[in-house]
Amino acid sequence: MRPIKHIHGDKAPHWVGDGFYVKTLINHLEDNPDFNYNHTDPFLLFDYGNPTTFAPNPEYKLQPHGIGQHPHKGFETVTIAYSGEISHADSTGGRGDILEGDVQWMTAGRGILHEEFHSEAFGQRGGVFSMVQLWVNLPSAHKLTEPKYQSIKRSEMPIVELIDHSDTHNQTAIGKVAIIAGDWQGVLGAASTFTPINLWDIELQVAGSTTLPVPSNHNVLLLVQEGNLLVNSTPVSAGNLIQFAAPSHSNVGDQSEQTSDVSTLSTDTISTDTIELQYQTPTDGAETRTPIKLLLLSGEPIGEPVAGHGPFVMNTQEELRQTFRDYQTGHFGQ
Repeated sequence: MRPIKHIHGDKAPHWVGDGFYVKTLINHLEDNPDFNYNHTDPFLLFDYGNPTTFAPNPEYKLQPHGIGQHPHKGFETVTIAYSGEISHADSTGGRGDILEGDVQWMTAGRGILHEEFHSEAFGQRGGVFSMVQLWVNLPSAHKLTEPKYQSIKRSEMPIVELIDHSDTHNQTAIGKVAIIAGDWQGVLGAASTFTPINLWDIELQVAGSTTLPVPSNHNVLLLVQEGNLLVNSTPVSAGNLIQFAAPSHSNVGDQSEQTSDVSTLSTDTISTDTIELQYQTPTDGAETRTPIKLLLLSGEPIGEPVAGHGPFVMNTQEELRQTFRDYQTGHFGQ
């Protein structure tokens, strides 16, 4: 079993633009000796959007809620829409909507300008809005790759059932996992990645206990998005990010030789740890149970130096300064 090292959830929420009310649970720019990029590599930043109710926006066409055009370079952004809808547009002419349950995996690579707003349909009707956005680092060999999008519909994600291990007589499913990226015992995720990453959207629907297999050479984190449960016998509530103990071993430094798509790599030959999840039977006698929603992030550390500022993440300070010069002189992304 992979031990829990710390539970993070004490960050104050803040607005990104006027459309995203988030808690930043991972930030590679923070110099915390107990929780920094060394503990989360390859994950740079993680914003958790608390479910927030928006009234209908009468100016939804001319002044949608969100954030206007801004740059990114040297990493990928992964956006998951749990409730509500997000519209995006970028400097390459790309445009589209991220609908409820869908994922957008954007590779900024050598540089892109984009914007993110509530969709017209959501702005018109209003309602509950909830999302997460994750920044995934790119290894130096792929920092300047061509920008691209992977628009992943919920229906395109492989689904794995979670079996109740407390019931040894019946193979009872207590929940399911949508494999956005990575490998669940040979079931491969929908997204292609530059380094080995697991991103699993988990839902526990009824009481019981089950386990998650995670590679022993990955950094591992688990967001409790909705509900309360026991993780490795420790109670954890919604809005908290669980940091697990460091990998027992890793292949740090080997990433430069990876191909640009490692989504087909199998973990069959990699040793695994487990994480135990327990959805307890309600003590108040309630028959209706609210599903528990989790998001697991695991990744093999890249192990390269990081030089970052704002929306740019490079390997050296000189590369970072050149990125700013390019942005200021109109050569960004070239």
